[in-house]
Amino acid sequence: MIMSLVAPRLMVMGGGAVAKLGEVLGQLGLSRPLVVTDPFMVSSGLAEHALAPLRAAGMAPAVFSDTVPDPTDTVIAAGVGVFAAGDYDCLIGFGGGSPMDTAKAMAILAAAPAGARMRDFKVPAAANKGAVPIICVPTTAGTGSEATRFTVITDTETDEKMLIAGLGALPLAAVVDHELTFGLPARITADTGIDSLTHALEAFVSAKANPVSDDYARSAMRLIAPNLRRVWADPKDAAAREAMMRGATLAGLAFSNASVALVHGMSRPIGAHFHVPHGLSNAMLLPAVTEFGLEAARARYAEAARIMGVASEAEGDQAAARRLVEELRALNRDLDVPSPAKWGIEAAKWDGLLPLMARQALASGSPANNPRVPDEAEIVALYQASYGA
Repeated sequence: MIMSLVAPRLMVMGGGAVAKLGEVLGQLGLSRPLVVTDPFMVSSGLAEHALAPLRAAGMAPAVFSDTVPDPTDTVIAAGVGVFAAGDYDCLIGFGGGSPMDTAKAMAILAAAPAGARMRDFKVPAAANKGAVPIICVPTTAGTGSEATRFTVITDTETDEKMLIAGLGALPLAAVVDHELTFGLPARITADTGIDSLTHALEAFVSAKANPVSDDYARSAMRLIAPNLRRVWADPKDAAAREAMMRGATLAGLAFSNASVALVHGMSRPIGAHFHVPHGLSNAMLLPAVTEFGLEAARARYAEAARIMGVASEAEGDQAAARRLVEELRALNRDLDVPSPAKWGIEAAKWDGLLPLMARQALASGSPANNPRVPDEAEIVALYQASYGA
């Protein structure tokens, strides 16, 4: 079996690692960074965690902070304008998945010919070229974007969340510091944590899984499963925060090399049309979608249940796989994950968009990686089953 594997060239991990950011750039021969972050990171002073070590290293970092949740093609174009007006040799994505994905998309669009648009790079196109290197510094334990070759950008004309994949989106380096997650609200902690668990589980059952992605996914599930409730209950639990951050990065490496599947394919349209945060929309879907594919990959799901500690080695695969679904439902209850209905999405609007959402999910390519590949009608049924769950 020939495997094609990708990962950042350099990863610096651990408590206080963000203080090494200037040193990391120096090792890579970079000195003129544009930091891509969000308005809250700037207004709260949290962006100083990235800016201070760069200044201490003798650099004069500039900041683009107009990123938005669910990054849009219009924001990417604005960011490329800022990038083109300066003399920058790298982009630093500092924040959650949105700033990191924005930095990645900016690098890809900035390398494209004049007149290109982000939609030109959506899957199945290969976005393999970036104008400058990307360095990612995550502040949530969830997206794993610091380790992946993916970015997700919303087309504002079509309300489509576009999956963009290629080496142009792969960070050159990542600085992963769990201490940056201590102040996260409980809702973000839960949603990003379930996001990372979804990455690991979907990579593990993906049709594109390979032995190395499996190693990443297994390690990620072992770290995330016993610690997600701990960080929900005690945000200052440093050991649990460290485990979650490491697990999220390993899950990113897993799905970057195996791809995600049906949960993500269905999740993106929910985010695009209803502006539900990505991790939360994954959580809304994860139990029903896992149950849908259970018998098509029973042994894999059973192994995942054992790795996560919710089934014993003595149980058969059928019982263990069922325990996994029960655990995912229990996790949603324990972490107060709302259904789309409870989140406030109107039933008429939800139902009216289901055919379009199902087509957009299929067009993303991710459902084709699922153990059981659905048709449009089955995706509509899964959306309906998840609405009031």
